[in-house]
Amino acid sequence: MSVYSLYVINKSGGLIYNRDFTEAARVDTNDSLRLASIWHSLHAIAQQLSPVPGCTGIELLEADTFNLHCFQTLTGTKFLLVVDPHASFIPALLQRVYELYSDYVMKNPFYETEQVIKCELFDENVEQLIRRYLQQAM
Repeated sequence: MSVYSLYVINKSGGLIYNRDFTEAARVDTNDSLRLASIWHSLHAIAQQLSPVPGCTGIELLEADTFNLHCFQTLTGTKFLLVVDPHASFIPALLQRVYELYSDYVMKNPFYETEQVIKCELFDENVEQLIRRYLQQAM
């Protein structure tokens, strides 16, 4: 099992954080920005077109070689995790990433909301979380 990439998208659809965990998942900056804006748009369209009342948008995109999981916060920030199709417990992992975001980014007095995340403690703790997850999955 593998975790390929993590993206954080602000409520306006802008990419504010991305991290690749494998070389194979590495994409250039323009593609990352495109992914964020397209996902934001698709998420909003799915929410509006859903026949089910209270739909919050797309939570999972399944492909042959990867799955893209999305967790949207109450403030509209989206956390996307690109993982191996056989990965399990991804919603719990996304919830934990959100907790790290709350602890290390939102409580940082130098961070401006909706801006690019540049926080070493967040980076380090996300890296540790993913390593622990991968070790437990084996």
